[in-house]
Amino acid sequence: MDQAMADTRLLAQARGSFPALERWTYLDLGGRDVLSREVRAALDAHLDERMFNGADKDRFFAMTEEARGKFARLINADADEIAYTKNISDGLNMVATGLEWRPGDNVILCGELEHPNNVYPWLNQRARGLEARFVKHRDGHMPVDDMIARIDDGTRVVTCSTVSFSPGFRTDIDRLGRACRERGVLFLVDAAQSAGVLHTDVRAASIDALSVSTQKGLLGLYGMGYLYVRREWAERMRPAYLARFGVDLGRADVHESDIGDQTYDLMPAARRFDLGNYNYIAVAAADAAMKFLLELDTRNIEPYVVRTAHALANGLHDLGFPVCGGAPGPHLAHIVCVGVYGSGGDKGGSDERMNRFYRFLVENRVKLSMRRGVLRLSLHVYNNLDDVARVLDLAKQFIAADKRR
Repeated sequence: MDQAMADTRLLAQARGSFPALERWTYLDLGGRDVLSREVRAALDAHLDERMFNGADKDRFFAMTEEARGKFARLINADADEIAYTKNISDGLNMVATGLEWRPGDNVILCGELEHPNNVYPWLNQRARGLEARFVKHRDGHMPVDDMIARIDDGTRVVTCSTVSFSPGFRTDIDRLGRACRERGVLFLVDAAQSAGVLHTDVRAASIDALSVSTQKGLLGLYGMGYLYVRREWAERMRPAYLARFGVDLGRADVHESDIGDQTYDLMPAARRFDLGNYNYIAVAAADAAMKFLLELDTRNIEPYVVRTAHALANGLHDLGFPVCGGAPGPHLAHIVCVGVYGSGGDKGGSDERMNRFYRFLVENRVKLSMRRGVLRLSLHVYNNLDDVARVLDLAKQFIAADKRR
């Protein structure tokens, strides 16, 4: 058996770790993950420790550092370049408020393709003199060329999603990152829809900062996230909020309640953004989930999941459904959207046939979302071609029933 076949078999076996797949055709990673048996075991162990022993705080701190290191390895960063956050918007705001804005500064983004939480932090900084420059999307694609063209001497930040939450297209991160690095502009990405699924190398992609939460591709819980900030940028920033964990007292043997004098140094790199006690139960989940992801390796996960998603997109396209972006190509990763982008919201669109198709899938125990008026089917390592075949069979049933209307 060659290595590629062995990797594919290993990934297929990973499905057995997710009992939700016995109940659902689960295609809603873009909304949230389902938990693995390994994560549940870690949560049970953590809760048992809290219930029976109170807590061993030193063990919790050690687990927190182990999980920080795992995320750093997952994206090819140093552990010091990783901070803990509550969620993605928390991390994005840490960057937006950590920079000292000067008159004439601007940030460039395509607000139409961003989640609102990567828009409002920049609008909020207008009170500090920042100009938010919005660039229009190109048929649902991130307008990388236009964004690069808008960079000038006043541009401090360019920000975008690695994969848009709708219509789910990839951004040419490498090209945008190179352009920002050449011009000394901070390149900040929202990796909500890519981390843990697509292989991420922040150094190779010239990413300066990356924010992610743990309840999607990282296969963990709500209420926690990570912020990566490249050391050279982090150490130019001053956190808007400061607590003990963000302060460097200069010794390794200090207690969390120790305090120095009224002069202090910030912790190195992104650690300066850490605040008070961590969300330890979410850390326990993330630690177990990232161990699982590192063992499978995102260099294997990405091609496996993308092949599966492309099979779904091709099948729906061949059946005549309006797949966003048309036939799958490099623009498509693990999210397949169906309908007319921008034709509605999260509850429905202007195309009543697509609304009926959405309801039909839900009634037949397919988990998916609707975003910006289109059906969104999003996959991870636990999905396989059986899921694709079931959705395509349901699509055929829907077509047949629709003809009889």
